[in-house]
Amino acid sequence: MAEDESGQTNKRQVPAVTRAVAILRFLARSSEPAGVNPIARELGLIPSTCLHILRVLQDEGLVEFDTQTKRYSIGIGILPLARAALQKNTFSTLVQPHLSALSTRFGVTAIATQLAEPGQMVVVALSQSTLPFRLQVDLGSRFPVLISATGRLFAAFSALDEDALRKRFEKLIWDHPPTFEDWLAEIGEARTRGYAVDRGIYISGVTVVAVPIFNAKGQMIRSLVAIGITERLEKEDVPKLAEALKAVRGEIEQMEISTGS
Repeated sequence: MAEDESGQTNKRQVPAVTRAVAILRFLARSSEPAGVNPIARELGLIPSTCLHILRVLQDEGLVEFDTQTKRYSIGIGILPLARAALQKNTFSTLVQPHLSALSTRFGVTAIATQLAEPGQMVVVALSQSTLPFRLQVDLGSRFPVLISATGRLFAAFSALDEDALRKRFEKLIWDHPPTFEDWLAEIGEARTRGYAVDRGIYISGVTVVAVPIFNAKGQMIRSLVAIGITERLEKEDVPKLAEALKAVRGEIEQMEISTGS
């Protein structure tokens, strides 16, 4: 590929691919199947173009079509692709035993997330709590990058200015929505101490503790997260849990260096 004077590689736009990916992401986010017109309207596509792309995706098994309702949903054909991506994700493999140890030690659900697309984090590894009552989190689950404890970290270590943060903040859904000012203060605290805590704000009765993981450029691309029932996770236990998460991060970083990952 050609490079411009700044050294940036010029990327050739391929609209059909961009639109197909947008459709797949839309269907993955949707809680229920959608018809051609709603999909086209949401994505700013011409309905006929949207229909042609959907039919190709259907032929490939990536979307499913209900002949009764005339609506489309994400297809199971996407699963082998997702499974292969996770299996080949060295980070997921390295972090899994550490998550299991954390889960057993603290009685929490421990997860690792990775930035998957603009505005979304995806769960790439997890270990469920062994306690009788636990929180259900699934491998591959997605959530907004600015939500909960992980979101405070992403905001703390991103280049987003206050106006950009406010616009995104207004779209977030919480059980107990904080004010923007309180949220900014918590972002500042997360930046200072290197970890973030959400105690029942995102989900009632649930405490979330997270630490960031950075790439070589200093950008936050992953996180290690512990999720526990607030009644069982004492306030004084949170710093200990955060330090344990940081210790895991350090071990993973050393292992990635030694393996060249």
